[in-house]
Amino acid sequence: MPAAAQRLLDEPNFAHVVTLMADGTPQTTPVWIDRDGDVAVFNTAKGRVKHENLVRDPRVALSVLSPDNPYVYLQVRGRAEFVDEGAREHIDKLSNKYLGKAYPSLQPGEQRVIVRVVAEDVDFHGGR
Repeated sequence: MPAAAQRLLDEPNFAHVVTLMADGTPQTTPVWIDRDGDVAVFNTAKGRVKHENLVRDPRVALSVLSPDNPYVYLQVRGRAEFVDEGAREHIDKLSNKYLGKAYPSLQPGEQRVIVRVVAEDVDFHGGR
């Protein structure tokens, strides 16, 4: 993954994640994004629509674009892998990146999970 693409994931840019509903209809959700090396990662709560969709069908796509130049963007298509360990700490890390403070919206009993988007196809467009 090019350094400029990594920067899109490192900066507080929103990603749009696409999962598939049971009937095959695409479902899109804006998410906070991060990376682990060259792997894009996001965080969700177990039981949310995107989580349930990915448990049933791990195919996933995401896109992130530069707020300064929408022709600079990253698109990743692949399969989701779930990581439970460290998920609570990860949502705080993301919240600090985007909000400047620990995650304020954790619900009682909520179980967080890290979703790793293991790429099968990566497209980066460096702009015009």
